[in-house]
Amino acid sequence: MKLVKNVIPALVACLAVALAAEAGLAGEKTVTDDTGRTVTVPERPERIVVLHEPLLGVPIIDIGGPVVGSYGRTDEGKVLTAVNFVTAVLGPDAPQPRSGIGAIGAIDLERLRALHPDLIVSTEHDRDKADQLSAVAPVYLQASSTGEVHGFSAQADLAKLIGREDAFARREADYRARLEKLRASLAEDPEGKTYLAVMISDQASLVGNMSGLIQAVEDLGYVRVPLDNAGAASGLGSTFAVPLSPEILGRLDPDLLIVMKSYAEADRDEAAIRARLDRIMPGWERFLKPAREGRIMFVDAAPLATPSVASAENFLDLYESWVKR
Repeated sequence: MKLVKNVIPALVACLAVALAAEAGLAGEKTVTDDTGRTVTVPERPERIVVLHEPLLGVPIIDIGGPVVGSYGRTDEGKVLTAVNFVTAVLGPDAPQPRSGIGAIGAIDLERLRALHPDLIVSTEHDRDKADQLSAVAPVYLQASSTGEVHGFSAQADLAKLIGREDAFARREADYRARLEKLRASLAEDPEGKTYLAVMISDQASLVGNMSGLIQAVEDLGYVRVPLDNAGAASGLGSTFAVPLSPEILGRLDPDLLIVMKSYAEADRDEAAIRARLDRIMPGWERFLKPAREGRIMFVDAAPLATPSVASAENFLDLYESWVKR
């Protein structure tokens, strides 16, 4: 009897340990990130820190992901860059990351630890930081290079990573319904027509594939104007733009030309874009055929630049207004 009394508590203790271990395993999953690293992450993380807010933070917040900290903000959560992408893309009522993790150019590991993240998400460009950051929380590296990722496919991947596939599916379904309604209202079907999206700064740059802008314009039916013989790079450059000379741009004749200024600049309205075009392409209004024939859209890059459903929806709104005008 004494032996039974001793065995039962031991069995109960073992069972409790086994159940706890099983619960822990059930709350985690092992994934392979876009650099080939094997990472064990929470099934549904609750405290995410991102090292790139427009490419990673906005798409995660758009599907209800809990981003508690972001690179490029102060300790109090104030944005240190020219644009608050959360507000620009998702609106003023969208939840903001509450804290930053260091000044631009440096990551404060102590500040990062203080946020108690259960997942850190960054791009493949932070491969060299992954081991150091992994001492704080699991690190997942997401592909972000132009030519490797298209539209908001990165958001679909992030949704799978953080266990919010249903939220992404709902957002995409709403977008598709909005898209079809707009297409049905158009006097002329854009299917098969050509487009070119260009960012203007000190030079002209071809907008890369990783943005809601590109997703939406191609879902409308437009195809990018062929550039094989134009001397433009393909799949190279930064995460958002590829160099394109003004001389080449001046010779191209897309059915729709979308022009914007860099989102790093404060003035990004039509007047500012026109002034910058005057500087790098004097006389553009006379020789640029889409400009002469009213086939040019001037847009603010900030609401359209992220690889999110929200950025794609923002472009549909702008396009509808432009068509009506």
